[in-house]
Amino acid sequence: MNLKIIGTSHIAKQSINEIKKAFSEFKPEIIAVELDLNRAMSLMQEERSKVSASAITKIGIKGYAFAKIGQFVQQKLGKGVGVAPGSEMKTALELAAKEKINVAFIDQPIQLTLKRFSKNLTWKEKFRFIADIFKGLLFPKRQIKEYGLENFDLTKVPDGEVVTKMIESMKIRYPNVYKTLVEDRNRYMVKSLVKILRKSPDKRILVIVGAGHKKGMAELLLKVDVVSSE
Repeated sequence: MNLKIIGTSHIAKQSINEIKKAFSEFKPEIIAVELDLNRAMSLMQEERSKVSASAITKIGIKGYAFAKIGQFVQQKLGKGVGVAPGSEMKTALELAAKEKINVAFIDQPIQLTLKRFSKNLTWKEKFRFIADIFKGLLFPKRQIKEYGLENFDLTKVPDGEVVTKMIESMKIRYPNVYKTLVEDRNRYMVKSLVKILRKSPDKRILVIVGAGHKKGMAELLLKVDVVSSE
């Protein structure tokens, strides 16, 4: 397969540089990004992808709370390193437009993800999440050491070993969160990629996803026969 996957951090300058390098060296003919159409439009219009209170009836209170917390954390971390969340995706879309390269939005709609998050999150996981927050506030050094993040640099993409450790920890401590945010979306994005591969088997495809999705998606792609019909 003429396919290259880049695992990014949404606030890392390194990710922006890697994408520019891939455009120059790999010379993709199709760009596939971890976005849905609505998120891409908000990103390019420089609007924060907001989830209004009115959306609670559609995505549930848990999904709404998760989205708000996620937005707050990413904005704070982004300000700390001087990179707006999603800058690497925006860079890819801008380069694609400049080079007149087709773009595929392969992620499932955010509303669907948040709705499933609300449905699948258990009380046990919710209480565990609250406990982990307090542990992080009271014993930050212990938490950092536990996840192997002593030398973590927000301006760079974490190495494969760190990403794997964090994903495995999520899988054990928050199995339903892992399934909703990682596993299900990996399958959705791979299914989207397979459709592209079958339609354009000879074209070079550059796939840009968060680092936490790269390994799982690569493993799923190895199991798929992209030549066979659905």
